[in-house]
Amino acid sequence: MRTHTTRRLLGALAVLATLTLTATACGSDAPDVSSGDGSPKDVEAALRKGGKVTVWAWEPTLKKVAADFEKKYPQVDVELVNAGTGDKQYTALQNALAAGSGAPDVAQVEYYALGQFTIGKSVEELSPYGATKHATSFTSGPWNAVSEDKAIYALPMDSGPMAFFYNKKVFDKHGIQAPTTWDEYVEAARALHQADPKVFITNDTGDAGATTSLIWQAGGRPYRTEGTDVTVNFDDEGTRKYTATWQKLLDEKLVAPISSWSDAWYKGLADGSIATLSIGAWMPANLTSGVASASGDWRVAPLPQWTKGDKTSAENGGSSLTVPKAAKNKELAYAFTEFATTGAGASSRVAAGAFPATRADLESEAFLDAKFPYFGGQQANRVFAESARNVGENWSYLPFQVYANSVFNDTAGKAYVSPTKLSDGLKAWQETSVKYGNDQGFTVNK
Repeated sequence: MRTHTTRRLLGALAVLATLTLTATACGSDAPDVSSGDGSPKDVEAALRKGGKVTVWAWEPTLKKVAADFEKKYPQVDVELVNAGTGDKQYTALQNALAAGSGAPDVAQVEYYALGQFTIGKSVEELSPYGATKHATSFTSGPWNAVSEDKAIYALPMDSGPMAFFYNKKVFDKHGIQAPTTWDEYVEAARALHQADPKVFITNDTGDAGATTSLIWQAGGRPYRTEGTDVTVNFDDEGTRKYTATWQKLLDEKLVAPISSWSDAWYKGLADGSIATLSIGAWMPANLTSGVASASGDWRVAPLPQWTKGDKTSAENGGSSLTVPKAAKNKELAYAFTEFATTGAGASSRVAAGAFPATRADLESEAFLDAKFPYFGGQQANRVFAESARNVGENWSYLPFQVYANSVFNDTAGKAYVSPTKLSDGLKAWQETSVKYGNDQGFTVNK
């Protein structure tokens, strides 16, 4: 996770202000895990003693993990609470931290949002609990998202290496090959739309996560954070590659003006009028359940490349488990976090449909050889695993990425629904993010 903590947080932002207050109430920067003789606190002793662990998470595969954990440790009671998805949970968590009561022992936090909790020192640094031993257990993308130098702020729960999902039936019908480069992608978009004006290569009405993921793959690194110094630059070479390509699609109206996850989106995926998706490896379960009528039509391939012959990928989505400093029993909280993200807990979640962040699961024969009836019997996990190995390095999010994403459609998003150029939209997004960061006490682009 390429963000750093800061003690200089100003302004009225509830997210940052409450986290700073919480950190002050919780004491020093590093967790007090010493037993008195310099050794770490005894997680095993805490498990033997037992107690209650409250977990805030929306991920459904954790239900079985919680039951398995209680079975293995009968003295422990796990209370799994769905406090809302994404931003809704983060708001509830921030409110609990500010109030000084009601915070969970474990909280699910997406990678892009983790920085807003680490900057306020409101989550435990997990190295003293034994998390360091898992440094090589996870793939590089998720591990980099939760760690900074020797500090570990969470354990990866899953990952979202990107892949190219395409409707083979539609491509075959019109005699068009699946693209392997983004230049070929543009040509395929033109050919598909010319063959049938109702068919679009993909949909897009503006999505911060999708945009930044493709910029990531193109080599763009728009965000940098060093202490309180932050850089936001959407004019680097990688970003320009992305905007030049996507602008062609927008100018030629080759992208369906349909929002993802809408009823119209599912309909388009089912009837072939939306022919491809460039998205995270967690997508198969959504296609299987939401687009069942198109089973057998779709296939999976590596992302198109910006340079022919390259293999670079990027992440799109994914979550971690954190231990808030306000947790009542940090040792038990860490024990559950470790159980849910490594070993049998991780394998259980993968078996239930989660995409692994663990190398052991990602490299297992059972995982790699699994055939997907939805994709015509294809061994799609091989494509996803290859993508995970080729995620571009040194990507970082802003320490206030949640806010930045919330204003994407008011700035960059205008390029998808108006004559505004995408490069100008990203510039507006940059300016809004810069102003906001400076207002909160960071030194941004100065």
